[in-house]
Amino acid sequence: MLQQTESAIPAPRAGLQESEDYVRLLERVRYEGAHPTREHAEEAVRDVLAALGRQLVGDERVDLAARLPVEAALVLTGQIPALNRLTGWEFVKDLAERTGRTPATARWNVSAVLAAVTRLAGPELIDRIVAQLPPGYALLFGRAELTQRRPATEGTAAAA
Repeated sequence: MLQQTESAIPAPRAGLQESEDYVRLLERVRYEGAHPTREHAEEAVRDVLAALGRQLVGDERVDLAARLPVEAALVLTGQIPALNRLTGWEFVKDLAERTGRTPATARWNVSAVLAAVTRLAGPELIDRIVAQLPPGYALLFGRAELTQRRPATEGTAAAA
């Protein structure tokens, strides 16, 4: 499997002013993720949004990008959607491998970034995003993962 590196995502160029909204996003992620510096928070934002950009397609991708600060939206939409859709756990493992972090650290970063993204996106859009993605993402967005009850197969149905 060909492994991409996150370094392919361009970093902001020196001398460019970051928007207030982007600075607020970074500060929220820094707080949520207990990152020691804003640079650590920005790295987490870039890594997680790039990974999410590889999973989202369609209107949900466009609508989420419209609600993010432009700097974050460019990271999200700068990714080509993957052919293989990853479950929530696979998403975390893939992020850990791509960034050279442990799965626990990757999960921590995902939680911090997606908590901040959830605040910007709103509950309706997050519902649509979670519905589009494979199982396991609801928990990453800080929501309960509710599953539908599977119908009983023949011979295993309980008597009424």
